[in-house]
Amino acid sequence: MQDDRIRIRNVEVLSDDWYLLQKTTFDYRRADGDWQTLTRETYDRGNGATILLYNRERRSVILIRQFRFPTYGNGHDGFLIETAAGLLDQASPEVRIKAEVEEETGYRVTEVRKVFEAFMSPGSVTEKLYFFVAEYDPASRVSDGGGLEAEGEDIQVLELPLEQALQMVANGEIADGKTIMLLQYAQLHLLPSLAIA
Repeated sequence: MQDDRIRIRNVEVLSDDWYLLQKTTFDYRRADGDWQTLTRETYDRGNGATILLYNRERRSVILIRQFRFPTYGNGHDGFLIETAAGLLDQASPEVRIKAEVEEETGYRVTEVRKVFEAFMSPGSVTEKLYFFVAEYDPASRVSDGGGLEAEGEDIQVLELPLEQALQMVANGEIADGKTIMLLQYAQLHLLPSLAIA
């Protein structure tokens, strides 16, 4: 998408190892009409999808716990409680999230519903994340899940009452942005009668 307020001057590849890190110098026309030269680094890892599995009767959700090195390097123990998620890898968001949720949680879902999409760290990361929800029941669990060892995944599957998960957000045990967003969506739209103090 072109914009007459942006003129790209130079793009330099800083790293193309795990994902693509670029340094871009560009001119930006400010609201007052003046041009300003800026430089930004952007990390391109592709777009992704995430999903919250929920059960109306049990009023529960399926989450996962896995090690995330960048959080470990920022003072956290590194073991985040999250919704299942993954990169699209050239697939549609719907197709990819069905495969990802089965790999990570062991639950097979046939119907998923997209609820919104969002940029999670737009100051430096290009990724757009597609958010889904789907109902599950115990019979839809076809394996133990756990992720793919070849991708370094060592995932623990958690089934929690929604009320407990929301309390874990309030006390900081759940600190992952995408997960907080989907749990709040569940509280507002899927299982709305719960009230958290």
